[in-house]
Amino acid sequence: MPADMNDYFKKRKPSNNSSGGNSGGGSNFQSPLGGNGGGKFVSSLIVLAVIAVAFMMFKPFTIINSGMVGIKVKTGKFDEKPLSPGLHFFIPVFEKILPVNVRVRMITYSNSEHNINSNYSKYEGGLKRNPAITVMDSRGLDVNIDLAVQYHLSAESAPTTIATWGNAWEDKIINTKVREIVRDVIGSYAAEQLPQKRQEIAKQVQQELRKRVNAVSGKPVELDSVELRQIVLPTKIKAKIEELQAEKQNVMIAEQQKERAKREAERKAEIARGEAEKNRIEAQGVADKIRIEADSQAKANELIAKSLDLNLLQLKQIQVQGKFNDALKVNTDAKIFLTPGGSVPNIWVDAKDKQKVTTTNGQ
Repeated sequence: MPADMNDYFKKRKPSNNSSGGNSGGGSNFQSPLGGNGGGKFVSSLIVLAVIAVAFMMFKPFTIINSGMVGIKVKTGKFDEKPLSPGLHFFIPVFEKILPVNVRVRMITYSNSEHNINSNYSKYEGGLKRNPAITVMDSRGLDVNIDLAVQYHLSAESAPTTIATWGNAWEDKIINTKVREIVRDVIGSYAAEQLPQKRQEIAKQVQQELRKRVNAVSGKPVELDSVELRQIVLPTKIKAKIEELQAEKQNVMIAEQQKERAKREAERKAEIARGEAEKNRIEAQGVADKIRIEADSQAKANELIAKSLDLNLLQLKQIQVQGKFNDALKVNTDAKIFLTPGGSVPNIWVDAKDKQKVTTTNGQ
């Protein structure tokens, strides 16, 4: 407490000497601050209050959240070691801490509007939009490429990256390289080839971009993915491709119809071959039957021929002659003669009606 305040309270103290009407005694008055000790206490409160106000005004601390690192700057010089998430103090005026985002980030190159809240909310690191990349194909026709690149800043090298590239490190490291690579890759194809070579082109862009990003000194950025989302061709080229696709579809339909007709013809031919084979087998069966019967008859005739000899023939002739004699007894008008070399007689009978009847022995 100031000295003038102490003097004030001292003057207010009553005297211990009795006087006049106050001889009966007086009251003792004590300073609520306890004399000199109270002044020190008040002074301490004032100092603490000043320190608290200064602390709140200068705020010599900061909190680094998860997904971020802190970079301490001492009189304009960056510390090489990043600060991990948590509470960190610094000396105002001489020091400061810069929070840097190391979450996954995305750069899109598209002329289409997207709803960030619904489609890209999971990318907490941030989303940066750019117009679609317009490049020329191998014949000089303009083509728009719609793609998205995901990447994140390396936490360990974040201080060096910010010190070297500044806050515009994304444009200097990612954006420029993406445009250069897309221009080089697309420039080696004709526009009408691009839709068919989509997967090949996407792979080339990702491989080349990863190669160039990793080649940056200190590897400040790590590439996560490259997505080729759309290839927008010139109107004339697009119409030509659609026309060619329609023609290919017509050719494909014709080929399918031809294939169906071919299969139908093969089916009918197979049926005809089956029928012909059936007829052949049946005819072969009939022929085999005739041949077998003929062979059997020939074999029988052969056996019969082998069984005939001169004595047997004479015996048969005698037997026939006996039958002739019996026939003449029945019909005396019959005329009998033998065919040369034959064993069966021919008999002419003069009947009463004068008709000639030819009979054969054994009938």
